[in-house]
Amino acid sequence: MSLSLTMKELLAPWLDVPPAFADIAVQQLELDSRKVAAGTTFVAIKGHAIDGRQFIDSAICQGSNAVIAQACQVKPHGLIELQGEVAILYIADLGDILSQLAGRLYAQHNNQLIGVTGTNGKTTITQLIAQWLELVNCRAAVMGTTGNGFLSDLKPAANTTGNAVDVQRTIADLADQGAQYTALEVSSHGLVQGRVKALPFTAGVFTNLSRDHLDYHGTMEEYAEAKFTLFTQHVCQHPIINVDDAVGAQWLTKLDNAVAVSLQPQTNPDSVWAKQVHYSEQGIDIEFDGMFGSGQFHAALIGEFNASNLMLALATLLTLGIDKQLLLETAPRLVPVLGRMELFANQGKAKVVVDYAHTPDALEKALQALRVHCQGQLWVIFGCGGDRDKGKRPMMAEIGERLADHVILSDDNPRSEDSAEIVRDMLAGMHSAQKAVVEHDRFKALQYAVAHADAQDIILLAGKGHEEYQVLANETIHYSDRESAQQLLGLV
Repeated sequence: MSLSLTMKELLAPWLDVPPAFADIAVQQLELDSRKVAAGTTFVAIKGHAIDGRQFIDSAICQGSNAVIAQACQVKPHGLIELQGEVAILYIADLGDILSQLAGRLYAQHNNQLIGVTGTNGKTTITQLIAQWLELVNCRAAVMGTTGNGFLSDLKPAANTTGNAVDVQRTIADLADQGAQYTALEVSSHGLVQGRVKALPFTAGVFTNLSRDHLDYHGTMEEYAEAKFTLFTQHVCQHPIINVDDAVGAQWLTKLDNAVAVSLQPQTNPDSVWAKQVHYSEQGIDIEFDGMFGSGQFHAALIGEFNASNLMLALATLLTLGIDKQLLLETAPRLVPVLGRMELFANQGKAKVVVDYAHTPDALEKALQALRVHCQGQLWVIFGCGGDRDKGKRPMMAEIGERLADHVILSDDNPRSEDSAEIVRDMLAGMHSAQKAVVEHDRFKALQYAVAHADAQDIILLAGKGHEEYQVLANETIHYSDRESAQQLLGLV
């Protein structure tokens, strides 16, 4: 990818750059001074935790050819300073316009964007969409929790939704590698902080809304409003809404051009719904009807919420004009997403299902889904993150006690909190707390469950999914639920 604008061209909407600085070549933008190399243009903004303007000197020392910095009272909009031969241009409200500014450099491509927001299901739906597109011979990439790139070669991502510059640059890089479509997980943080503000979404998908991130948003109302902005304050050509969710049903009344998706019959002419859903150990069979006509397909996924995920992915692709018959023919080749209701089994031992469920709603749905498939007893192992919403801890423990036959409480990224204190918060939500097994070491917790469970039992190992780490107070150590399951079941 070879991109370049002059400083005058880049900043044209916000600043008339004087002739002396107009022809500075901008080929690469960078927010992190540590990543600056010769010829990089450093962007210095005041972030939520760090003020990038403190690192201007460092960026210049590393070879930055110019700096675009956030203006303030002392350094007002339009001020241009010289540090040696390097120009520092100050722009008002730089954080708010960052996505648009980065888009002027990077958004020179035909990569169609599909944004997926909601509490649960974002990773599964983006990856189902990308899988399905690849199966019908379209090049498709993803950006989100499990990484960025094509599914065969995902690169780790620090956040579900990266910063505004990285998002624009990554989309352009993927287009340069041949991506015709990119499905992005769009977090509430990313929406509030303007990280996807200038992206033109061909389609936007809403999955569901339940308790999460209240440590950041404060209330469920503010959390919901953050999600809704994908459809109201961003360019979103085709909203695809899960109306089985109460919030989604409410939003549908406010969106003129939305496609309603449901597992129940609908009278809305702009909808796609399931006429019949059949669940088995082999997967899910769905017969559907709606605005794109009728059809039926099979996919090797587990659980009711995955039926909803499949319907949302299908409705999105049909809305984008993908041939329906091709989608139905290729659906049986879809595979479960890494760490999302991922089944590990070996003869003579209990089945282990690894899932990312780390919210009350996700844990409840995962346990309900597995109960349908469980011929023996249902076990659950989970914890709650430290330095995060404490209110969900007793809620999740109550759900585990109510829906599983055996509950083991363990650690899940305790961070700076005392893990024993986290477990005490969880135990407070249980009626018979003495029946719960507490084992802080997740490997030993699974080891206990595998040793005590019968062959027909199912063990849900919830909370970490694809993650390969455990975040402690002073360090991050390697740990993987998937590796634990494979080792303890004798699969490696």
